Amino acid sequence: MAPLDNFRPGAMATLIGSLPHRDHETAQDLVLKYMEDCPIWVQLPKYPKERLLTQFVEGFPGLVEDEEGGSIYFDTNSPTFEQDFLAFFEEYLAVKEGAKAIEDSIFAISKERAPGLFIFLKKVEGLNPPPYALKGQITGPFTLLTGLKEKDGRLTYYNPQLKEAIVQGVGLKAAFQAKKLRERADRAIVFLDEPALAGFGSSTMVGMKREEVQKDLKSVIDEVHQADALCGIHVCANTEWSLLLDPVLELDIISFDAFGYLDRFLIFKDEILGFLERGGVIAWGLVPTQREDDIVDASVEDLANRFFEAQKALGLTREEIVRSSLITPSCGTGLLSEELAERVLDLTKGLSEHIRM
Repeated sequence: MAPLDNFRPGAMATLIGSLPHRDHETAQDLVLKYMEDCPIWVQLPKYPKERLLTQFVEGFPGLVEDEEGGSIYFDTNSPTFEQDFLAFFEEYLAVKEGAKAIEDSIFAISKERAPGLFIFLKKVEGLNPPPYALKGQITGPFTLLTGLKEKDGRLTYYNPQLKEAIVQGVGLKAAFQAKKLRERADRAIVFLDEPALAGFGSSTMVGMKREEVQKDLKSVIDEVHQADALCGIHVCANTEWSLLLDPVLELDIISFDAFGYLDRFLIFKDEILGFLERGGVIAWGLVPTQREDDIVDASVEDLANRFFEAQKALGLTREEIVRSSLITPSCGTGLLSEELAERVLDLTKGLSEHIRM
């Protein structure tokens, strides 16, 4: 494969991750129908093991799950926890030092947890013309650390052992995805899905320092980069955007709900412009996914007007903003009906085409 060049997507369309379907083949074919330039592999949250907090935790030390994935927690008082923890990091070091292939390790994402990934890899092989890029996604470290708990109810964020294991584990699972996608395309993207960042700085997250959050994110971003892929972060609500726009992260793409939070994002104009000047890309989540009425009433023309309002607010030329943009839905569509989800895909494709005219 050719090395990654400057990523200039030119307002092409892509998706966030989930669809409401039960059949992976059908869902993946739908994505390939609408997202020819930058298709994604599909997550189907109707299956418990494909949900936000369950899909990417396989192999973590001390993890206890029921068979359906409904109950999940860490038991650090288990008599085997210390042994499991040590084995986890021995395998981590073996992969990092090249003594063990990532595909043969506990950091490989299994077909049981992510059947959509392997169906996708098979379907995109030999596509002619090939897509400009392939996109994957993984639950980010901050969301896992603040969503998963120990048996006694304490957040894993506050347990140094679990915190280290989750950050390092997510990093290598993201790298595994990047590697598999790069086997099929010249450009690969892995998004870190971080809905919990919407709560950063709130009273419920006391003691979580900006520098520590950035350090954990940077650890995962670096693993994706080392796998020769691009890394993005998706937040489906408002957050402290300066945290993600900070050059210290070396982030490639910022993805956000531009339908609901465009004005709050644009408050950070100087930081956004600095991010774009460094070669960053904004994934504008302009197509609504939350309310049925918004989805039904949306038009390509109205959504495009929002995009060009952002252009004017940032003081960019049309060429400047288009070349550094992706067009996406505001979030995944896993909780919608199949009909509404397909309308979201159709709107996203139509909006991208309209902006690129």
